[in-house]
Amino acid sequence: MSTSANTLFGSPKREISVILPVLNEEKYLEDSVNSILSQNFSGAIEVILAVGPSQDETMKIAQSLESRDSRVVVVENPTGKTAAGLNLAIAVARYSIIVRVDGHSQIPADYCETAFQILNETGAVNVGGIMAAEGISLFERSVARAMRSPLGVGASRFHTGGGAGESDTVYLGCFRKEALLAVGGFDERFTRAQDWELNFRLRESGGIVYFDPRLTVTYRPRSTIKALAKQYFEYGRWRRVVSRRHKGSINYRYLAPPFTVVATSLSILFGALISPIFFIPALVYSVFILGASIIIGKSMGEVLCLPTILLTMHISWGLGFLTSPKSLAPAVTLHP
Repeated sequence: MSTSANTLFGSPKREISVILPVLNEEKYLEDSVNSILSQNFSGAIEVILAVGPSQDETMKIAQSLESRDSRVVVVENPTGKTAAGLNLAIAVARYSIIVRVDGHSQIPADYCETAFQILNETGAVNVGGIMAAEGISLFERSVARAMRSPLGVGASRFHTGGGAGESDTVYLGCFRKEALLAVGGFDERFTRAQDWELNFRLRESGGIVYFDPRLTVTYRPRSTIKALAKQYFEYGRWRRVVSRRHKGSINYRYLAPPFTVVATSLSILFGALISPIFFIPALVYSVFILGASIIIGKSMGEVLCLPTILLTMHISWGLGFLTSPKSLAPAVTLHP
């Protein structure tokens, strides 16, 4: 794949297919779709909802949206898996630009127009921006603070922001459909980390993945410690799968959580069994967590919530990475 998608595929037409993998999203789906249908985009646009077997009124809401606006198309995603839903939506998409949005996200009115311009100007095969976490409850707001801070998630630009430029991955994404099809679409072996894995293949094929902070998407964080722990445990597990499958896709940022888990555990164990001096690394990490909470938090309530949140994110991610089994992603043929 050429490093200039414009050279290989030509300048993109003003036609966008917005695809959403949807499962149990009755709370946010209508607002998410309305934010797409009201885009200030001077071209054709369609919205494809790949709806999984939900336990709520998601399908009913999706069908209602389809009946009210001919630009909305509903397809069934029997497995409910994100990657499968994305591939089903891509298969029925009519247009050559694919914009991915989640059912619980909202995009600003100029999102599609800005993404189109960046895609055309850069010659990239995928452009994306910031995962702008915003919470409603005190706990959610505290999680959002952690997710948007390098002290919580490392220096990933799609979390914390930064200058525009080539990137290893971006949040969601605006893709050239031809480029997606050329690398086989989303890998359905992955229940998490589909974006990391796909963007690696796009870059390995010579394509440019481009980050631009003007592309901001609102994200709603998990609302309980249990849900947050599960989310970050799965992030760690599947990031390990990507690192096994694609050599060279790992960096020090991803190794920090598992290193922290191992070092802290050994510190506590040796401190208890051998000498109190071995408690020092665990104490240093504890001071870091407390200091980070004070720096990140914008209210006393957030400062009090953040130590538990930061520990949950770091330790869950690290444990997921360390315990990820080699059998986690069985072989499967990618869609042509």
